[in-house]
Amino acid sequence: MADHEARPKRSGGQSRSAMRRKARSLALQALYSWQIAGQPLSDIEAQLRSDPEYDFDSADGAYFRELLRGVPAHLDEIDEQLKQVLDRSVAEVDPIELAILRIGVFEMTQRIDVPYKVVINEGIEMAKVFGATDGHKYVNGILDKLAPRLRSVEVNASRRGR
Repeated sequence: MADHEARPKRSGGQSRSAMRRKARSLALQALYSWQIAGQPLSDIEAQLRSDPEYDFDSADGAYFRELLRGVPAHLDEIDEQLKQVLDRSVAEVDPIELAILRIGVFEMTQRIDVPYKVVINEGIEMAKVFGATDGHKYVNGILDKLAPRLRSVEVNASRRGR
């Protein structure tokens, strides 16, 4: 993970990266619920914030909200990017892996302050926790294919720096 993601400490001594990781995890669960049940985003957010099981206080709330609102707001563009590299239709992708991929594409296109390697790594880690047995391999492959398309300057600079 990039150093600048890990340095700043927040309330309770948590690093920004730990709080963002928690925000991604909560956003994943919320987006999964939204995809499956079609429940309103505001209801899902209220449920997550009020249930102590989700430990919302340890998350970057603003980042969670950006992901929760941003992915649906950019859904057509996100899915269009995914269609270019998927080996199946968007509808055939496992719902958890789809939510992870959508978060990854959103971060790569809308949050250029987050290094693409961090986006890929976070997607892999979420897939290991929430996805199917080898779901992390699929997520890795798709995000790895998208990185040069969505972050060509950054990817090329990274390759030259090896």
